[in-house]
Amino acid sequence: MSTTNQNYVGDQWVDAKNGDTFATYNPARPSEEVATYPNSDRADARAAIEAAVEAAPEWARTPGPERGRILRETAAILADRKQELTELLTTEEGKTHAEAGGEVQRAIDIFYYYAEKPRDYLGDVKAASGARTNLYTRKEPLGTVGLITPWNYPIAIPAWKIAPALATGNTLVHKPATNAPGVAIAIFEALDEAGLPDGVANVVAGPGSKVGEEIITNDAIDAISFTGSSAVGERVYKDAAAAGKRVQTELGGKNPTIVSESADTGKAAEIVSTGAFGVTGQACTACSRAIVHTDVYDDFVSALVDEAAAIEVGPGDEYDMGPQVTESELKSTLEYIDRAKADGNTLAFGGERLEGGRYEDGYFVEPTVFSDVDPQDTIGQEEIFGPVVAVIEADGFEDAMSIANGVEYGLSASIVTEDHTEAEEFVREIESGVAKINEKTTGLELHVPFGGFGRSSSETWREQGDEGLEFYTIEKTIYDNF
Repeated sequence: MSTTNQNYVGDQWVDAKNGDTFATYNPARPSEEVATYPNSDRADARAAIEAAVEAAPEWARTPGPERGRILRETAAILADRKQELTELLTTEEGKTHAEAGGEVQRAIDIFYYYAEKPRDYLGDVKAASGARTNLYTRKEPLGTVGLITPWNYPIAIPAWKIAPALATGNTLVHKPATNAPGVAIAIFEALDEAGLPDGVANVVAGPGSKVGEEIITNDAIDAISFTGSSAVGERVYKDAAAAGKRVQTELGGKNPTIVSESADTGKAAEIVSTGAFGVTGQACTACSRAIVHTDVYDDFVSALVDEAAAIEVGPGDEYDMGPQVTESELKSTLEYIDRAKADGNTLAFGGERLEGGRYEDGYFVEPTVFSDVDPQDTIGQEEIFGPVVAVIEADGFEDAMSIANGVEYGLSASIVTEDHTEAEEFVREIESGVAKINEKTTGLELHVPFGGFGRSSSETWREQGDEGLEFYTIEKTIYDNF
C-alpha cells in the first residue's frame, strides 16, 4: 500500500504550497506504487530556507554536547526502524536486502560517529608571543547550508552531509532525489522525534529545476554540498560559486581495477565482479574498467565471466542483483551496451534486458562483461552507471597505470597484486582520491576523508571523517590581552 509523505519545514509536516504530488514506483515491479511526495517548487524551498535562517543563531549557541545528544538519539531511532527502512529502500530504489540493510546501518553509524564530535571540536589554544596574551581559535558554523543528494545511496549520503552540518552548529535545507526520497525523509522524522529544535533541519521534496535551483541561488544559503552526476555538479558549482557560496561537489567516476601478472585471477575476478555488479553498478565508486596484464588476460576474462554468470538477478528481496532504479537508467545502460558492440568490443557475457517471469516489467539487465576494449572506446572513457565492466589488456605495469589515469575522472581505483613494489608505486602514481590494494573499488570507511580528482570532484572540500566537519565551519582567531 502506497504511503503519503510531506515536507518538513520549521516545526511542521506540510504539503507543497501548490498542492501537487508525485509518486515513486518499485523498479522491480513498476506498476507498484510505493509512496507519494510533495511536488514542491521555489516557494516551498524559500519557506524552508527562511525557517532555517531564523533558527540559525540559537542552534549555533547550543552547546556541542547537546547537539551531540540529539544526533545520538537520532541514530538510536533509526536503529529501531532499521528493518522498516531496509524494506523501504529495497522497494523504492531496488537494492537487495543485504545492500539496503548495509546502507541503513551506515547511516546509523554516521550519526553515532558525529554525535561524539561536538564534544571536542571547537578550536585550539596556541602559544602567544606576549606573556600576558591568551591566543586561541574557534571553529564556528557557516550559518545555513543547502544539501542536494542523489538516489543511489538515498540514506547514507544524506546522513554524511546532515550529521556533520548539525554537529558543527549549522541549520540546513535538504533536497533528496525524487527517485527514492523516502529513507531521507525518515532521517528528519528521527531528528524531529529526537527533539531537534524547530527550523534547524528542513527537507523539501521536488524537482531540481525548482527546489534545487532555489537552494543553490538563494542569498540566504551560505554553502552548498552536492552529490550527483558530473554534468549537473559542474553547473551547480559554477552557479553557487558565482553567488559567493562555499561549494562542495562529489561527482562521477570511471574507476579502474588493475590486475597484475602476479595476481590470482580467481581472486581478482571476484574483486572486480563485486565492485562492478554490486548495487547493480549504480555507484560512483563502481569498478567499470578492469585493466589486466597480458599474461593473465584470458584466464581473468574467463574467471570474470564465471563470476557474472553465477549472479542471480531479480527483485532485491530475494536475489543477488536488483533492477536499475528507473526505465531511463536502464535505457541508458542498454544504449552503452549497443555502442560497445558497434565499437567492436567483444561481448563476453550478458548485455541483454531481462524480461518475463520474475522480471515482469522491471528494469532488469544482465551483468555485462566486454573484453578486447580499447582504452579510448566509449565504454573505456564514459561513466555508465550500470552493471557493465570493460576489460582492457595492458602489456605491463606502466601501461596499466597510463590507461588507469587516462580518463577525466579520478574517484576510486584499486590494484590486485602480490608485488609490494607495484602496490606502492600504484598508490603514489594513481590519480584518484581513493586508492585500494587487493580490494574492490567500492566501500568506504566513514571516519576517513572521501573525494575525487578531476571531474569526480570540485577538489575543494572532502566529505566524511574529521575533514567532513571542516566544510561546515569557519575559523576565528582570538587575541586576549590582559
